[in-house]
Amino acid sequence: MPGKTPETRTIKVDLVARVEGEGALHVTVKDGVVEDVQLRIFEPPRFFEAFLQGRHFSEVPDIVARICGICPVAYQMSAVHALESIFGVTVDGALRDLRRLLYCAEWIESHTLHIYMLHGPDFLGFHSGIEMAKEHPDIVKRGLRLKKAGNDLLALLGGRSVHPVSVKVGGFSKVPSKNDFAIIRDDLLWARDAAIETVKWVAGFEFKDPEQDYRFVSLHSSAEYPMNEGQITSSNGLNIAATEFEQHFLEHQVPYSHALQCTLNGASYFVGPLARFHLNYNQLPTVAKQTLEATGLRLPFTRASMSIIARAVEVLFAVEESLRIIEGYQPPSKPAVAVEIKPGEGMAATEAPRGTLYHRYLVREDGSIQEAKIVPPTSQNQVRIEEDLRTYLPVVLHLSNKEAAINCEKIIRSYDPCISCATHFLKLDIEHIIGNSK
Repeated sequence: MPGKTPETRTIKVDLVARVEGEGALHVTVKDGVVEDVQLRIFEPPRFFEAFLQGRHFSEVPDIVARICGICPVAYQMSAVHALESIFGVTVDGALRDLRRLLYCAEWIESHTLHIYMLHGPDFLGFHSGIEMAKEHPDIVKRGLRLKKAGNDLLALLGGRSVHPVSVKVGGFSKVPSKNDFAIIRDDLLWARDAAIETVKWVAGFEFKDPEQDYRFVSLHSSAEYPMNEGQITSSNGLNIAATEFEQHFLEHQVPYSHALQCTLNGASYFVGPLARFHLNYNQLPTVAKQTLEATGLRLPFTRASMSIIARAVEVLFAVEESLRIIEGYQPPSKPAVAVEIKPGEGMAATEAPRGTLYHRYLVREDGSIQEAKIVPPTSQNQVRIEEDLRTYLPVVLHLSNKEAAINCEKIIRSYDPCISCATHFLKLDIEHIIGNSK
């Protein structure tokens, strides 16, 4: 209509619920068109990279474990692999299996927490896992027991379930005996059945967010489903070693966030269970593939919300892999291999529950850290999250600001962001502009 004043609308979410950390979302809509989406991570920078400078390399695993209480193993593993590449250390055999087992424990506890308490309630119309428990107590009890199985395994291997203390460059400070796994094995046999039921449960959810053409990135190995090792690959043909990461992936600062954002050759990309799932499906064990196939679902999964299915399948994989390792376990002769300090630079990437985690260290002759760089999964997913929201917002703009905000939070939770890790959830702010005014 001639002379009509353009309308601008602002939608705000002051604090995103059911995510780790604190952040906000500010959206500006002008004449019904989404003009700007800003995922604002305002949690203060934590300076872990600076803390590491000057510290002895042996302190690094314990320091980086404090970056996250949910995925400390991922930070420890990326760190020790990077440092071992400098010192020429190879960890194989039973010690390598134990590291993989430790990673399985973290995937079980982290994924289960997200599925049952953070993301699952969205699909059933509940505002929290506590609220969901009132109507579905048996489901929530299953989730809590499944998470406990992961925590107990993590405590056995790491000394405790939060910020484990047994990991060191070269191996472990202490390793379990074969008998130590007896009780855990019984729990894991129950957990395998519970994980199968979890896959069936989440496969029945409705996935309403728009389909997307995602660029997936994860580690890949033809020999096994990736955790600690593999090439960095993408769905559009990337295949590089961790040493080449910074030649292709670039971090940059945006004025509205305390977390750096990362792009692949200038474009957004998606890391995490959904990416691993697509790039490594053939490496899953038979029970995981058969369980998914029985639901009638098939790849590709083109909606971010379907990450919950990938997480559930990865829980089943992690339980099955744990049982495989435990049943074949023979304690190593020593808990760690010898380490000879050498100066140099080392890089490594492993698969945190939320996606690929990259570490780089520069070590001096005395074994102290000269420089450290850490690129967590959530900072890598930030650009992709914003792009998903730009696509999704037109679908919900007819709703009230409150309802639109709730729906935007659901999209963000699909990525299971760990905002505290990313700061070196959601406050949604949608700004509507009328003419040149706000």
